Amino acid sequence: MKVSSASVRHCSSNTPNTPGKALRRAREFNMSCSASLKHYQAGMVLSGTGDALGYRWEFVFSGKAIHQDVQKLGGVKNISVKLPDWPVSDDTVLHLATAEALATGKEGEELLQEVAFRYVEGMKDMDGRAPGMTTINSVARLQPGRIGGYRIPYDEKSGGCGAAMRAMCIGLRYPGPEQLSSLVAVAVETGRMTHPHPTGFLGAVASALFAAYAIQRRPITTWGLGLLKEACPIAKEFVKSAGYAVSETERDWGYFTDKWEWYLELRGLSSGTGPVEWPDQYGPAQRDAAYKSFSWSGWGGSSGHDAPMIALDALLGAGSSWEELVNRAAFHGGDSDSTAVIACCCWGLLYGTEGVPECNYSNLEYRDRLEKSAEKLYELSH
Repeated sequence: MKVSSASVRHCSSNTPNTPGKALRRAREFNMSCSASLKHYQAGMVLSGTGDALGYRWEFVFSGKAIHQDVQKLGGVKNISVKLPDWPVSDDTVLHLATAEALATGKEGEELLQEVAFRYVEGMKDMDGRAPGMTTINSVARLQPGRIGGYRIPYDEKSGGCGAAMRAMCIGLRYPGPEQLSSLVAVAVETGRMTHPHPTGFLGAVASALFAAYAIQRRPITTWGLGLLKEACPIAKEFVKSAGYAVSETERDWGYFTDKWEWYLELRGLSSGTGPVEWPDQYGPAQRDAAYKSFSWSGWGGSSGHDAPMIALDALLGAGSSWEELVNRAAFHGGDSDSTAVIACCCWGLLYGTEGVPECNYSNLEYRDRLEKSAEKLYELSH
């Protein structure tokens, strides 16, 4: 599951992630990482909260209307997220499938078979959760237990967000800078179990990477540049070394990276230093318009590139405010559960549950499973 040393050297020569810097970052991470078990638990649990909050209005296409509905409920602080009114969506079911597979401690082919098996099992728990057709059709083609049964044929229409929304836990399993190759390899392979198009599986790389960056306490302004300059080159080399759908992947690679370069320029983050450049007005209506401009098809957050992009946009704008994060990541007219599940996981890894109303998560569906998977991933990563 690791990228070859030759591939790592090749990528390093074109990025700031040189071996010397990687070792220094690893030492700094080991010495200064302050993401505790409680942060891991908060990341997993709040990802489910964000999912449930966003899912409530996933198919309402006006952020302004959603915010009005939230105010009628008394605001975020008064929302008790629990069944039957606030179920999690397919996002959390499949995020748990990924997390619980990783929590077994398996590696390599054995891990991929385990993930594929759990995706197949997870699809039995989709009543009322609105899974995407790409995921439904792709999981139906998986054959866990057979050699190579975790791979499906290349699909040029599989650029959706279904891989991105379930990959954050990969960053919890491989959080250190020295584990970047493992993080990328697992994100690519598990992502293309359903979304073999690079716009799809690179979304998984982004979500996993951002979670790892949150654990590392890396400045949020650097995350997008790290995705482009550190993770994407390793992903491209991994695709070559794995030898699966190489020509198709290389042909379709550019959209994801081009769109991310555009976004970083838009926000003044092309150098990773900031300050972040925001529009003069950036309320619900303006965010809806902005998120559409991020998107491929006009529904912000529905693709592999823009679900983590909107999540990052929300994290940059919200700081340590849970309410502001939810306003930006969950309450908009796009694919709101998929953007919120990513953003809220990263936020929990950064800030824990401080400032989060207990009613938002205390009775969350699958809270116990989310916490237990967090505990196991924390143990494996330390």
